[in-house]
Amino acid sequence: MADISDAPEIKFNPITEGNVPKTLVLFAIPLMFSMLLQVLYAATDLFVIGLYAGPESISAIANGAQWMHIVMGLVMGLSVGGTVLIGFHVGERNDEDAARAVGTMTVLFSAAAIILTPFLAWKTPEFVALARVPEEAVGETIRYIFFCSLGLPFIIGYNVVSAVYRGLGDSKTPLCFVAIACSLNIVLDFVFIGSWELAAKGAAFATVISQAVSFLLALAYMRWKGFGFPVHLRHFRLYGKCVRKILRVGIPLSLQDSLISVSFLIIMVFVNSMGLISSASVGVAGRIIGFCMMPPVAFAGAVATMTAQNMGARQPGRAYASLGYGIGFSLIFGIGTWCFCQLYPELLPGIFTQDPSVRAGAGLYLKSFTLDCILVSFIFSLNSFFSGCGRSFISMIYSLASTFAVRVPAAWWISCLPNATLYHLGFAAPLATLFSILIAIGYFFRLKKELEKRETGESGPDDDAEEENVRKEAPAPGV
Repeated sequence: MADISDAPEIKFNPITEGNVPKTLVLFAIPLMFSMLLQVLYAATDLFVIGLYAGPESISAIANGAQWMHIVMGLVMGLSVGGTVLIGFHVGERNDEDAARAVGTMTVLFSAAAIILTPFLAWKTPEFVALARVPEEAVGETIRYIFFCSLGLPFIIGYNVVSAVYRGLGDSKTPLCFVAIACSLNIVLDFVFIGSWELAAKGAAFATVISQAVSFLLALAYMRWKGFGFPVHLRHFRLYGKCVRKILRVGIPLSLQDSLISVSFLIIMVFVNSMGLISSASVGVAGRIIGFCMMPPVAFAGAVATMTAQNMGARQPGRAYASLGYGIGFSLIFGIGTWCFCQLYPELLPGIFTQDPSVRAGAGLYLKSFTLDCILVSFIFSLNSFFSGCGRSFISMIYSLASTFAVRVPAAWWISCLPNATLYHLGFAAPLATLFSILIAIGYFFRLKKELEKRETGESGPDDDAEEENVRKEAPAPGV
C-alpha cells in the first residue's frame, strides 16, 4: 500500500463517551445490516440455485460453504485480534501504535492469503471426500470450492479492511462496500446460474467477482480517506509486539471459529449419511439460521469494540455496561426468532426451495435449532467482552470443549437412533451452547475481580509487561 500520510486527516470518534445503550445500538445497527447483506449474499446463491437446479446443486453449495466457513473462521478470528488492538490504541489516543497495528495487520493477512489460496485450491478433492458429500453432488461441490478458493485474496482483503474500520469505531463504511458486493452478486447469480446454467460453479464465479470489486473499491476509499492518524510506508511491516498481540487474541478465536466450523462439517457428515434430502434440508436451514444469528453477532461485535476502546480509555464501567446491554438486545431478537419458527417452521424454507420434502425437513431442524438463538445471546456477548479484554484464550477452551465434548457426540448419538429426524438433531447445538454459558459466567466474575485489582497505570489488552518499554522506543525504520 502506498504512503497515505497525505490523506485527509479525518478523525474517527472513539466510542468512549455518551450514552452506552445508544452508542452500542448505533454501532451495532450498521454491523447488523452488513451481516444481513452478507447473509443475503450467500442466500442468493442458494435461492437462485433452488430456482434453476435440483437438490444436488443445493447440497453442493451447502457442503462447499461449510469448507469456506472454516477458512473464513480462521481469517475473521485473526482479524478480531487486529480490531481489538487498533481499538485499544484509538481509545488511549496512541496514534503511533495504532498505525503500527494497521501496518502489521496488512502484512500479516497478505501473507495468509498467499499461503491459504493455493493450499485450499490444491486440496479441494480431499476436502470433499472427507465430507462424504452425496455422490450426486460431488462434482459440483469440488468446482464450487475450487473457484471460491481462487478468490480468497479478495475475500481476506475485504475482511481486513472491515476489521480496521471497526477498530477505528466506524461500522458504517464497511456496510457500503458489502452493499456493493451483495448487489453485484445478485445480478451475477442470475447471469451465471440462470442464463448461463453454470449451477454451483456459477455461484462461485459470482462470489469471487463481487468480492474482488468490493475489496478494490474499499481499498481505494481507504487510500483516499486515511485513518484519522498518520500512516506511512514504514508502518507496513511485521512489528513483533503487534504480531504477538494480534495473535494472542486472534489465534484462539481463529481456532475456535475454524474448529467449530469443522464440527458443523462433521455434523454435516452425519446428515449426509441420512440422504440427499436431509443434506439439502440442512443446507436450506443453515442459510436461514445465518439470518437468525445476525442480531446477536452484530451486538457481540459492538461489545468487542466498545470493550477494547473503553478499556484503553480506562473506563471499565462502560465496558461492563456494553456487555449487559448487548445480551439484553440480543435476547429480544433471539426469543422472537424461536417463537416464529415454532409457529411457522416451513415458511422461511419455502423461500429457498419448492421441494416439499426439503421444506419439511428444514422446518423440523429449525424448530429445535432456533433454541440456540436465545442461548447465543449470552455466549456471543461474553466471548466478545473477553476478546475486548485480550482474554480470548478462555473462550476458545470452553467453546471447543462444548463443541467436541457435547455438540458432536450428541449429534452422532442422535443420528444413530432408529427413528431420529432432523428435529432431534437440531438440539445438539443448544446443548453445547448451554455448556459454554455455565463456564463463561463463572470466568466472567473471576475476570471482573481481577480487572478491579489492576493498577490504573497498567496498560495493554493483553497485560503485556513490556508495554511501557514499547512506548519509549523510537519508531522502527520503514520498509
